[in-house]
Amino acid sequence: ITITAGATQAIFTTLLSIVHPGDEVILLTPCYDSYEPSILLAGGRVVHVPLIEGTFRPDFTAISAALSQRTRAMIINSPHNPSGTVWSAEDMQKLSALLKPTATLLIADEVYEHMVFDGQVHQSISRWPELAERSFVISSFGKTLHVTGWKVGFVVAPQALSTEFRKVHQFNVFSVNSAIQQGLASYLKNFHPMSKVADFYQAKRDFFLQGLRQTRLKPLPCQGSYFQCVNYAAISDQSEEAFCTWLTEKIGVAAIPVSAFYPDRQSQHLARLCFAKKETTLAQAIHKLSYL
Repeated sequence: ITITAGATQAIFTTLLSIVHPGDEVILLTPCYDSYEPSILLAGGRVVHVPLIEGTFRPDFTAISAALSQRTRAMIINSPHNPSGTVWSAEDMQKLSALLKPTATLLIADEVYEHMVFDGQVHQSISRWPELAERSFVISSFGKTLHVTGWKVGFVVAPQALSTEFRKVHQFNVFSVNSAIQQGLASYLKNFHPMSKVADFYQAKRDFFLQGLRQTRLKPLPCQGSYFQCVNYAAISDQSEEAFCTWLTEKIGVAAIPVSAFYPDRQSQHLARLCFAKKETTLAQAIHKLSYL
């Protein structure tokens, strides 16, 4: 276990420690926007594999076709940003079988691991020994404890992989500030079970979702994370970037275009909203959105 200055630093350091010029790294799109620049800075080549349109589930046929002798690593993210989709045990079994005959390393971005809803179980890579032995599993205290600005995360990996990770970590961070580490350690000694985190965010999701159903926005399924995607096609024909800009500036509700998470920036009339807010704030947002 290595403590990092947030999960984004953990992702960047992982890629710098394992990717060499010319190596290929598979990204399942849409995906967090720091993945691709980190791969490119390490000298790697990005291979985009789209998630299944409409459900954002992994397409294992497409992933299999993308694997090659040059594939150094693959990044997966569950619960998924931006869609909130959660990988199942069956998905993990398929992934394990697919990677078994390869030397491909796995980077698992699990920063929303405790925000899984409706009684589902988070299928961490750490639960699957045959995957864990080739993986860097990345988590975030900031996401879990709702203190994102503190920028403290961690990466779990087998000893040999951790050794390579720390060779880079030593020179781009060295260590994370000790005061914040002490504060987190003290809090965690008396923290309620992590299941409370899921209950906390599910209550916010349910409240926000109930309100959105009174608007002309069409909510997509959200199984985890604290993001709710909506389809706005019934309201506007604008591109996602234009619609989200208008929504933020004119209506007063901030949103992110889902196209920002795709390499081609193609618009599907989808916007991502964040419900990690006070209930009063969510109620104000719903009130404003109800006039659209």
